[in-house]
Parts: sequence; structure tokens; C-alpha cells
Amino acid sequence: MRKLLLGLGIAAACLPTAALAGVIDRAGNGSSQGTQTWSAWGGEVGVRWNHDLLGNLGIAVDAERDQMLPTTDRRQHEWFGLRESGGLDFLVRYGALERFSGGSLQMRGGYMLRLPDGSRLDLRNLTMRVRANEPGILDVVGADGRAWFYIDRVMFELVDNRQTLAVKASDLRMSAAFARRIGQPQAAGWIVADFAVDAGVFVQGGDAVAGTCSPYPWPGVAVPEAPGQTYQADLFMQGFSVSPVGCQNCDGPSGGDGTIAWAPSSTLKNNVNSGSQQQTIGGDPLGTSSALYTANIRWQQMFTGNVPPYNNDQHPYLIWNLYRFNADGSFEQIGRSSVKHAWLTTNGNCADSCRDSHSLGRSCTDTYGTGNNDAPGDLGPRSEIIPATGQWGRCGSIWDPDCNGVENGNGNDSWTRRMKVPESQVSATANPGATYLMDSWYVARDDINIYNSMATVTGTPVYSSGNWTFSGQANYKLGAAIDRWVNPASPGPNAMNTEIVAPEGHAKVAVKVTDLGGGSWRYEYAVMNFDFARAVTTGSEPNLRVLSNKGFDTFSVPLPAGATASATAFRDGDANATTDWRTSTTGGRVQWTANGRSASWNAREQRPTLDWGSLYSFGFVSNRAPVAGQARLNVAQAGTPAAFEVATLVPGN
Repeated sequence: MRKLLLGLGIAAACLPTAALAGVIDRAGNGSSQGTQTWSAWGGEVGVRWNHDLLGNLGIAVDAERDQMLPTTDRRQHEWFGLRESGGLDFLVRYGALERFSGGSLQMRGGYMLRLPDGSRLDLRNLTMRVRANEPGILDVVGADGRAWFYIDRVMFELVDNRQTLAVKASDLRMSAAFARRIGQPQAAGWIVADFAVDAGVFVQGGDAVAGTCSPYPWPGVAVPEAPGQTYQADLFMQGFSVSPVGCQNCDGPSGGDGTIAWAPSSTLKNNVNSGSQQQTIGGDPLGTSSALYTANIRWQQMFTGNVPPYNNDQHPYLIWNLYRFNADGSFEQIGRSSVKHAWLTTNGNCADSCRDSHSLGRSCTDTYGTGNNDAPGDLGPRSEIIPATGQWGRCGSIWDPDCNGVENGNGNDSWTRRMKVPESQVSATANPGATYLMDSWYVARDDINIYNSMATVTGTPVYSSGNWTFSGQANYKLGAAIDRWVNPASPGPNAMNTEIVAPEGHAKVAVKVTDLGGGSWRYEYAVMNFDFARAVTTGSEPNLRVLSNKGFDTFSVPLPAGATASATAFRDGDANATTDWRTSTTGGRVQWTANGRSASWNAREQRPTLDWGSLYSFGFVSNRAPVAGQARLNVAQAGTPAAFEVATLVPGN
């Protein structure tokens, strides 16, 4: 199986390999012959169907096993041959792939789909054909000549000394016609498979590769023309959308015991600044970077070499979470993904960049599609990451448990690392009056502002035919979900949002206090750990091992003499009471702690700590009105400081 690739997102992108890095000069100008048309045909095509999603729609997939190839890859595709006929045409400018321009590829063998009405759809020998008016999309044509599906979010590169067009990931979506045929019109556009391709390249005309390129420096490098300034990394979340990827035993809004999975398609963008401040994301208060000079961001696929500037296979990581605003005013996190390990950058819409597939240049964009983000082969636990530094502990990871630098299968099935949300958590019956919020964010090494690398979008969970969608997505905004509950710049009466900034990371404590009347007050707190971890490690890069990356294990609020704390509440978002922190109201404080176990607990049931990317909620009713005070947040791992005193609102004397 051929390795390495580059990407093409929704928009056309210039995509040379490292061998072609000399094609574009610093000003983005070419120095050779211009645009050529090359073609690709023959080779192999890989498919990874989302059987969970299709099964809920009453669709079964039958493969022609006798036509299947023995090829394997990390992303668990099933591989078939491509016919050596036709050809997929694409434009090459100065040696860089720009976009598809026409043509098609045909599969050898393939699949038969059994539909809910008992009919069959023949996808054997399917054709992938460039859509005439949208060159970033491939229509998938069945044996009947109709385009029942289409492919977008295509990520590709020329490899093997430009002899192979390699597509490692792309989203296969249902067309509106197919959704109507199965009686599910709302499913139009749903991602039901991931496609990959390795096809041979035919070069037409002279091979126009010439010129030189001076890549932008890595973070921390001095800017020659600006004494005292350095290049800095500042990554932005440009946009994302959320799609269903699975639902186990789901039975609808009455609130059953099913499990929902959603995943985003996320687009990021590197800072645009080159000596002056310009908007990277327009119309957003967080859309302008304080970094005047943009650094490149390393984007190396795991196990592909130890390269500058960190002497490892450094790459960004993506996570996503689901939150609920409850009718009583409380706020909680009800779903958390594992970590998606990124593996190359599309480098679309660059200002001036060498467009190296393993380095995100100034103003460059990159999109990871839903099917790509849902790939089990690229998902790992959050416990392997030091989030504040953006480091991955490869040694001892699920990919390299014996620390020999050789990749192993990570053992994931399709559900192991998904964001799993209990159906009861989004049921309108169980949660009347609730509204919902989703976030998606990147962790990148040396990123100077974590808050513009994350964004949120509102939506409504809607059930239909065995699946839940996150419908009506709107109100996109950069920044943290907790800031949508209490705006730190304008918190409103009886509310506060305070940030913790430490070398080990960031966290926020927000509070809302409601007058219940009759001398009673309801206190609701939310504590968000963004990237705080007092990590314990051994070794050094590239052989770093993360032994622990715990965050916080205790949250407490002072209670003055005569103050009461009743109706205490704790919410960690997992709908599992056995993992809840213990609550106490002794010693002049109301306190929740992960430490200590009841007599009935055993060693395997240690309560989880509040670790990075997670939000826990706490609440109680007191007989005292709020005043300015301090809550205490204890660090789970020994060290200095042992705890943080955080300005907030507390019951008064």
C-alpha cells in the first residue's frame, strides 16, 4: 500500500509533495510553464462503509468477496481493483495539484445494496465521475447509469515520484435521489462511507517543475526584518458542521437506552498576518490574531519519520463535545469524543506557502471530513496527550504499546472512540425545555491562543428512522462553550466567569446564582478544563511516554457560619452514577471530590478526575445571597500549586 498524501478540501487547493516544494516562490508566484492536465487510471479503490448508519436505515451491503484484494490500511478500507480505462483528469500548475477537471475511474467488482423495500441497487463496477460544474465533487454512478451517491472532502496527493494519485480519505454521501428512494428524504447528504484510491498517473506534456521556495519558519524563529519579533503559531477554527455516524438501539424521543454518535467535518485556517494585523475569521471578536508574523505548523503523520522542528512526527489533534443548557439554568457537557490524530494538511487558499502537505502555511485552510474524523484507525484516547504543549506520548500508546517505533493496530472497532451520547441525554421528554450546543477544536503545538482554535454551534437533536441528527445548526462562534453560558465580558447579574492561566494549561470557572424566593438561592457552577494537565512522563521525543495527564480532583466553595447547602448536584456528563464525585458539606465548605471511595467501591471504580477537554457541573441551594469570594480547585497530581483559588460568587455571611 502506497504511503503519504495531501488533501483537497471543498475549495481547490495547490498540493505539491515535499519533492515539489520548490515550485512556488515566497510571493506565491510560479516560475515555470503554467497549468497542465494530467490523468490517472488503473490501480485500487478502497471503501469503508458505515454499516451502523446504513443498518438503521434498513440498508445492507453485500460485497463481492471474490473480487476483493488483500490490501490493508489503517483506516480499514476494503480494496478492489480499478479498470485501466477512462481516466480521471486533474489540473497541475507548476507541479502542484489544483483540482479535478473531468473524466472518471471505474471500479472492478464492488457491492450490491439491499434496500428497505426489498429491491437491490447494483454498485458493482461503479464509476466515479467528476461533476461538471463542481470539480471538487465526484458523482458515484451505479450500473443503471444514475448518480445515487457523491464524494467530497477528497484528500489526495501525488506520491511515488508523482507516479501515483493517492486518495486516503473522502466522504461518500447519499444523493437526494437515493434518500427519496429509501423513503428517507431527510438523509440526503448523510455520509455513509469513506473512499480511498491509489491510481497510476500519466503525465501529459513537459513536467513543469522549477523555481525555488523559501518556506515560512517554525514557531520561535526570529523575524529578520522585524527585530525583537518571532514567528508564532495561531490556528483558527474556520467552520464545522455535525453529521450522524451511528446509533445503537435507538428508539426515539421518549428517551430509551440507545447510544448516539455524531462527528464533525471541521475546517481550520492558519493566521493571515505578515507584519500587520488582519482578520483571519471575519465578523468574530476572536477572529484577529495578536501574532504579527505567522509561523508554519508541523503536520506529520504518525510513524512517518522524526522531522524538524521537534524531532518527532508532530501533528495537531481534534476533539469535539456536546453540551446541554437545561431549563433550570444549569449547563452540562453530555458527550466527549476521543482524539483524532491529524495526518496531513490540504493547504487550500494559501497566501504564500510552499504548500508542503506536512506543513500548514500562512492563511492556508484544511478540512477533515466527517467520515475521516470517524475513522477508527486515527482515533486515540485523550490520556496520551499533553494538551498544553501539544505533545503525544507515542511510547506506550495504543499504536505503539511496546515502544519500538513500529505501528501496531490500535484495536479500535467503529464504536470504541466515538463521541457516545446516551439517548436519554437528548430526549425532549427527559429534558423538557433544554437546548444544545456542539463544539469542535484543534490542539496544535505552540498555538498562542487556544480559544480561536475552538468554536461552537447550536442545534437540535431530532430523531428519525433509527438515527438522531443535530438539526438546525446555527449561531457559529469562535471560543469556548462555557462562554456561551456565561459571557466573561458581560456576565449579567449574579454571574461570573473566571479564567485560570498556568504553565500547565487553562481552565475556567463560571457561576450563575438564581433567587428562588423565600430566602433561598440556587448556585450553579460549571468548571471547564481546556488543556490543564500536570503530566507525568518518561523519556523524551521522539520516544516520549505519558504516564499520567490528570487535571483536577476536587472543587469546593466556602460556607460561612450559619449558611446551608442543600439539594447538591453533580454532573459529569456520562449518565453513570457510579463515577460521580463524592459530595460533603463539612468543614465550612461544600465540596465535591474524586478522591476516596465508599466501602462498597473497589480499586477499579476510582472516580475519574476532571481532565482536559471536559466540563463538570456542580450545584446547591443555600440560604445566603451571593457575594464575591473564591472557590478552590485542587490539582489531582502532586506539585505546586496544590490548588487554585478562583474568583467567583459564593454564599455570603
